Amino acid sequence: MAIRIVFPPWMTSSCHRVHGLADEDVSPDWPPLVPREVGALLAGYALRPGAIRWHSPRPLSAAALVDTAGGTVFVKRHHRSVRTAATLAEEHAFMAWLREAGLPVPGVLAAISGHTAIERGEWTYEVHAPATGIDLYRESASWTPLLDRDHAYTAGAMLARLHDAAEGYAAGQRGTHLLVARSELIEAADPLAAIAAQCSQRPGLARYLAQRDWRADIGPILAPFHERAQARLAAQPDLWTHGDWHVSNLCWSGRGPRAAITAVLDFGLAARTFALFDLATAIERNAVAWLALDDDDAAHPQAARALVDGYRSQRALTAADVHLLADLLPLVHVDFALSEVEYFTAVTHSPANADVAYHTFLLGHAAWFATPPGRMLLDAIRALA
Repeated sequence: MAIRIVFPPWMTSSCHRVHGLADEDVSPDWPPLVPREVGALLAGYALRPGAIRWHSPRPLSAAALVDTAGGTVFVKRHHRSVRTAATLAEEHAFMAWLREAGLPVPGVLAAISGHTAIERGEWTYEVHAPATGIDLYRESASWTPLLDRDHAYTAGAMLARLHDAAEGYAAGQRGTHLLVARSELIEAADPLAAIAAQCSQRPGLARYLAQRDWRADIGPILAPFHERAQARLAAQPDLWTHGDWHVSNLCWSGRGPRAAITAVLDFGLAARTFALFDLATAIERNAVAWLALDDDDAAHPQAARALVDGYRSQRALTAADVHLLADLLPLVHVDFALSEVEYFTAVTHSPANADVAYHTFLLGHAAWFATPPGRMLLDAIRALA
């Protein structure tokens, strides 16, 4: 059944822009938060709102920094077709575990009701305490490379700390596939059969794939990488992971090379995967200029090496781990790319964006690793073994 989204008139007019799927800003799918809406929400937190000082340019939800009499808070709104209170609470529980372990993860505020995820009409809301530090990369899209080697090293070290802190967190898998970085498909012995099996529970994805010969599209591109890595991927120990380790999800103590990470943000893609999956995601997010692949310097092996070096400074990686990391990199995006296909098909009803997620993201990213620049990046990682 198609989801019909009706915005109240007071939510629909704005000049706000968000990051698009290409290297440009676009009109948002979700209208920005407005004072009337925020005031009604924060009344349930016994907070009196002031000005909305900044709107996030991230495209998959609506979020803003809001002044209140008690200080600034970060308010985020999701459509209930994407996040219910229950699926959002999964993220909050993991964040709370990490905070208890000493990670600099901002707190999620509980409403007067005691809940941290609030459903109002067709929306689900969360309210966070402000992050400490400087949000250096907040205007950067997730597909832009990190050019500062020192920051890449520090980001790798913090990711290792997060994985150490996540050890022992025993929650099961996320209750949704939508916009979550899971790994079941690439771990499966037959990923095409696994995709077909999931389609019975994911009608939006099934509807999109039924319109094309997806097995012929996906199989030849993924097979060489998958055959090389699958047995070792399936043997990796489960771990809850961040899922979107880009520097735009980190805050910093300063702008210089010695800056420390003061806050880890945005656990929206978090899921039960494995540690190397998260590290490969960090390399994919920070070491390739996906929005400028035609450039001669689209690959940034120095960022990849710094991430791995920083990670190793806190958490051991064997030579076999490093080789598997390189073999995993062309596959790490697969589950999330299909979740974006599903999202753009079933939620925002954007065939053009669904095609970008399918052709450019799912197929194009894997195919790039078979090109000379892609192979060069993989070889640079293998050399670290």
